[in-house]
Amino acid sequence: MSLRDILIAQIRSEGPMRVSDYMAACLLHPTHGYYTNRAPFGSAGDFVTAPEISQMFGEMIGLSLAQAWLDRGAPDTFTLAELGPGRGTLMADILRATRGVPGFTEAAQIVLYEASQALRGVQAETLSHHRPRWISKIEDLPEQPTFLIANEFFDALPVRQFVRDGDGWRERQVGLAGDDLVFGLGPAQPQPVLVHRLDDTRDGDLIEHCPGLAPVLGIVADRIARHGGAALIVDYGDWRSLGDTLQAVRDHDATDPLATPGTADLTAHVDFEALVSACGQCTHSRVTPQGVFLERLGITARARALSDRLSGPALESHIAAHRRLTHPQEMGNLFKVIGVVAPEDAMLPGLET
Repeated sequence: MSLRDILIAQIRSEGPMRVSDYMAACLLHPTHGYYTNRAPFGSAGDFVTAPEISQMFGEMIGLSLAQAWLDRGAPDTFTLAELGPGRGTLMADILRATRGVPGFTEAAQIVLYEASQALRGVQAETLSHHRPRWISKIEDLPEQPTFLIANEFFDALPVRQFVRDGDGWRERQVGLAGDDLVFGLGPAQPQPVLVHRLDDTRDGDLIEHCPGLAPVLGIVADRIARHGGAALIVDYGDWRSLGDTLQAVRDHDATDPLATPGTADLTAHVDFEALVSACGQCTHSRVTPQGVFLERLGITARARALSDRLSGPALESHIAAHRRLTHPQEMGNLFKVIGVVAPEDAMLPGLET
C-alpha cells in the first residue's frame, strides 16, 4: 500500500486533515516518508542546498562560529550542533575550515538533530573521522555552551494554512474529490494565535503558521541564554507570512504537492518574524540577505584564492557556484540569515549592525 492509499483511507475514515498533518506524513511517515526512505540531497537527489553547491558556504559559516567561540573566551567544552544536517556536508566543511583555530575542534562535542535514520547513516559516513552524537528531541541538547547552525531546517517544518473570513479563519485542509487528494477549507473559526494578523490582512488572504518553530528555537535560545554560545539560522522566506508558499520539489523540478505523497520534498517559506519572536531572552541580529552575510565574511576573497588553482570547466563551475550563493537574483536575496546570541554578547561575525 502506498502512502497515497494510506492517506486516502485515513481521510475517508476520519475526515479532512490539516496541511501540517499532511506534510508531516509525507516527510516522516515511518516507512513511506520522504526523509525516511531516501537521501534526497545533491545533484543525484531532488534538490541542492548551499553546502552542496560549494565548500565556501561551510567555510564561511565555520569561521563565523569559531570567531564567536573565541569572542566568548573559548570555552574548553561546548556543543557544536546542527539542525537537519542533510548529508553532513556542512558540518564536515565547518570542521575542516576550523582546524586551524587552536582548540576549537578539540573542545567541540558534535550534536546532530536528525529524525531520519536513513540520513543518519549518510551523516555517519561523511563524518566518520569525527564522533558525532545524534538526538531525536531538541530537549536533549546538552546543558553547556552551544554553537549551532540551522541551514534550510525550518522550511521543512510542517505549516498550518489559514484563509481569513471576517474576523475568523478557515483552515486549509487536504480532503478527497472521488479518489483524488484535493485542498479545501474548514469552517470559519477564531484563531487566538492569529489575532495580530487581523491588522495586516483582508478577507481571502492566506497565511501560514508553523507550530513547531517556536518550541525548537525556544529551547536553542534557552541553552544560549543560560550557558552562552550563538546560533546561525539560514533559510528562505521573509518577515511575516502572506500567501501560499507550500511547494513540492522532485528531481530538481516543482511538482504538485498532492500528486505523489512521500516522493517529493515539501517545504514552505519561513516566517522570520516568528523566528525572532521565539528567541526569548536572547538577542537577535537583523534579518540579513545571505549574499550580504557571505560577502561580509570574505567569500569573494576566498573564491579568488580557490580560482587560482582551477581552469576550464572546473573554474566555470566555481564561478557559477559563487554567483549562485551570493547574487541577489539567485540565493543571495531569497535566503536570509539571523544570528541569536546571549544578552550582552557580541553578535556573530557577518551579522553586526
